[in-house]
Amino acid sequence: MHATGLRFSIASHAAWAPGITTPEQWREWAVDPVRIGSGPDPALAAMPAMLRRRAGFLGKMALEVAYACLDGRANVPAIFCSRHGEVSRAVDLLGELAQEQALSPTGFGLAVHNASAGLFSIARADRANHMALAGHTATIEHGVVEACGLLADGAPAVLLVAYDCPLPAPLAGFEDCDEQPFAWAWLMTAPDAAPAVTLGLALAPAAGDGGGQGRKDAAPAGLEILRFQLGAVASLTRETGMQRWTWTRDA
Repeated sequence: MHATGLRFSIASHAAWAPGITTPEQWREWAVDPVRIGSGPDPALAAMPAMLRRRAGFLGKMALEVAYACLDGRANVPAIFCSRHGEVSRAVDLLGELAQEQALSPTGFGLAVHNASAGLFSIARADRANHMALAGHTATIEHGVVEACGLLADGAPAVLLVAYDCPLPAPLAGFEDCDEQPFAWAWLMTAPDAAPAVTLGLALAPAAGDGGGQGRKDAAPAGLEILRFQLGAVASLTRETGMQRWTWTRDA
């Protein structure tokens, strides 16, 4: 990353969470961010039923916003970003192992980190490049770096999907923020290609020693960044370990 940071535009975007599904509801949430609780699965009507049945709640959220954001576009590289991924499925598999039960190959295949990206590619018969990544509390920032790299290599647009859920009960004690279910997607382009919203991202060393703990009552990073994108403030600074990430928006 250059010292001046990265810049990109958002040609289209979509977001979904239980009880917050429309653009108007998300704009209201950005002004007054109520806590997001549990709720029914998204409809995911765009995906064929045979594949839709394979996706769990987390995957359905991710796929719902991916379909909505692309709106029929094809051959767009995609980056699926989730700090925790399908950890609930992994915990279920470990429980079955502890009970000496035979594991389902399908269940195992859907517990890997790129499960949602794979289902999306199969359902759309789309051979565009896709990847899935996790980068602790800086997962989305690292996803943006990857996306901007693809744009610099000549991709006209890149789909970035961010999604997460609270940890399952056996791991809930490890949560370091107020985890909530959400998914959102950006169709990212070069900064001169889309007039709607242009953001910047720069990296610098953190002010402290990187050893501080996050506030357990704070929103997860994905919702913090989404609120910045939907709002009007000029910048957002986030410290993740020994890194300081500064988000900016063009006036």
